[in-house]
Amino acid sequence: MKNLFLLLIFIISSLVAHSQKVFSVDYESRADVKVFVVKYESQADLLVYKLSYESQAGENNGKWFFTQYESQAKKKIYFVDYESRADLKIFFVEYESRAGWKNNAKKHLMY
Repeated sequence: MKNLFLLLIFIISSLVAHSQKVFSVDYESRADVKVFVVKYESQADLLVYKLSYESQAGENNGKWFFTQYESQAKKKIYFVDYESRADLKIFFVEYESRAGWKNNAKKHLMY
């Protein structure tokens, strides 16, 4: 019974601890979402942690893996130069545990 419980905990945590595959496009017209990187965490809609491995990718939780090819990505993003042109404001964090949504009203953009 204890082993079953531990297995269930492991499965649930592995499903929750995933990220999203994104690709940075060169042209605004090709993007699903226009993104602006803010200077301060308090200005962001989403705190983003960049992952090193594609195998960690999956959910909409601020943990992004940047794919090498556009066809591998779930979302195509374009980094805009001005905050007013952005659909989503992000801030890159140094620790995976800090990643996540600050403005849930924008969460639909990355589904």
